[in-house]
Amino acid sequence: MKDNNKMKNQYRVNGQIHVREVRVVSDNGSEVMPTRQALDMARQQGVDLVEISPNAQPPVCRIIDYSKFLYQQKKRQKEMKQKQVKVEVKEIRFGPQTDAHDYQFKLKHAQEFLEEGNKVRAYVFFRGRSILFKEQGEVLLLRFANDLEEYAKVEQLPRLEGKKMFLFLAPKKAGVAKQSQQKRDRLAAEAAAKEENAQKAAEQAEKNGLLANAKGGDALKKLVENSGEQE
Repeated sequence: MKDNNKMKNQYRVNGQIHVREVRVVSDNGSEVMPTRQALDMARQQGVDLVEISPNAQPPVCRIIDYSKFLYQQKKRQKEMKQKQVKVEVKEIRFGPQTDAHDYQFKLKHAQEFLEEGNKVRAYVFFRGRSILFKEQGEVLLLRFANDLEEYAKVEQLPRLEGKKMFLFLAPKKAGVAKQSQQKRDRLAAEAAAKEENAQKAAEQAEKNGLLANAKGGDALKKLVENSGEQE
């Protein structure tokens, strides 16, 4: 009821229209005429003169049953409201060492979010010293984007912000063509190459750590021997 009253107040009708002339539109076109003439035409047809565009020069009116006009406007607004889709941003969180089962579980959820029209913000959280292996997080997110390429487009490639690396995905519109097999193969090859480089970096870091520990052990052994000789 409140909506009807609010809509009624949006339009001037019949005697509320005080301008000297108006443009009357109909299915057959439009015509500028004195307001009095337009009112007479509406009266002869047993309907109303409704001002639908007051800011035009001259104002635009329509000869129509006012109740029918309000019903059409209300119906149109309802249809537009139903078409409006509320887009939400859903989060998917990974660790740098996410296992295969957990990965597939989160991949399925992301697919559902995208099919519902939502955006996805996937990120890898690096805890403590795991930030040293941020390349592994980048590889994981690139693989995630590649696995969802039929459902999403990348809005932002993996980017490190503090202890988190973010990837933003948006749903593809219906009817968007899928990526070619050649492009999918190229992305997969790039991801595999980055994964191999990340693995090499991790192995080298581990090797360096073991070497440092070994050197530390030799130094400690020498210190103990020197101490024994002094005694």
